[in-house]
Amino acid sequence: MPLIKPFAGLRPAPGWASDVAAPPYDVMSAQEARRMVTGRPHSFLHISRPEVDLPEDTDPYAPQVYAKARENLDRMRSEGVLIRDPAPCYYVYRLTRGEHMQTGLVAVASVAAYEADRIKKHELTRPVKEDDRVRQIDALDAQTGPVFLVYKRTAAIDDILAAVSTSAPAIDIRAQDGVRHELRVVDDEATIERLSTACEQLDGLYVADGHHRSAAAARVAVARKAVNPNHTGDESYNYFLSVIFPHDRMQILDYNRVVKDLHGLEAETFMSRLRPSFKVEPSPMPVAPARHAEFGMYLDGAWYRLTLDARRIPRKDPVGRLDVSLLQDNVIGPILGISDPRLDDRIGFVGGSRGLDWLAAQVDAGDMAVAFSLYPTPMEDLMAVADAGKMMPPKSTWFEPKLADGLVSHLLD
Repeated sequence: MPLIKPFAGLRPAPGWASDVAAPPYDVMSAQEARRMVTGRPHSFLHISRPEVDLPEDTDPYAPQVYAKARENLDRMRSEGVLIRDPAPCYYVYRLTRGEHMQTGLVAVASVAAYEADRIKKHELTRPVKEDDRVRQIDALDAQTGPVFLVYKRTAAIDDILAAVSTSAPAIDIRAQDGVRHELRVVDDEATIERLSTACEQLDGLYVADGHHRSAAAARVAVARKAVNPNHTGDESYNYFLSVIFPHDRMQILDYNRVVKDLHGLEAETFMSRLRPSFKVEPSPMPVAPARHAEFGMYLDGAWYRLTLDARRIPRKDPVGRLDVSLLQDNVIGPILGISDPRLDDRIGFVGGSRGLDWLAAQVDAGDMAVAFSLYPTPMEDLMAVADAGKMMPPKSTWFEPKLADGLVSHLLD
């Protein structure tokens, strides 16, 4: 079974891309999603966050939410807003924000390769979020949120993508956050074959972002194979929607933490528990860590710079030496009592695009007791963990710019 293959994508009809394109479903709150769809009846958020069309007190995991997603998908197809390509294609997706540009390949990736660890994971998933994506895929009979994959850069793929990128794009839009999204269709058989051959030479791929989506796709494939006595392995549910970028073009931001309480400790006691492991320095400014093993902390209206004692860094452990692990193993677990951040609702994860002032605002508002800013995880560390067959703590990396939802979807019929 090939590592990747082309597919007949469902995408906006000409002239509709700006109306349809939406941020990924999981980067905004329900309230933000409702504001985003105001005056935008064809925003893809009506499919990816269908609770926006239901009463505000609706449980986002209720059956009617997934039914509304399917209703909205069917409506947008019947209206001609979304159309399907007549034959399998690859797509070249370019993201540009300021001086940063990255170009990748949209394809469907093999579930079998994912299960065999040729597509390597680096994070465990949260059961509630994974279950949600399973229900979403089943309800839509489609995968609408692409998994963000990376490959170790190779000229054989890069040169083809660069050549395709000289042609006129089928989609060229600028999102509200200023990011330019370009999509080019690769439908000639010769280029498709060259891309397939070049990708098949790769040792494998890495999941950069989208562990819940890829895990959910694998579960759906297992369930559908079980009820299909004529299963061949080539069915569309045996693949999942992906965008694949070269590893050295990724832009990773910090992925910060907020915690609701101090685990019964007074602020002074909490600070005293930190000092055996950290150098604690007050800061007149918000702290954006400039190096490994340095952290910012916002507590009781003040910022602090925390520098971990170098003797506490397990340098030979690809997981233990990560900044997210150092914070977990020295503060969040032993002092704040959160042993499993995947399952404990006392902790929240905040992408670096929110900014440090947003972290402080959560504490000042009383919603959180303490916030921590982290140094971004390097791409090389992510690959080292995956190559070692190990797992990072949850929410270790925040990639920017984000892929848009709605530009290409994968139907499972």
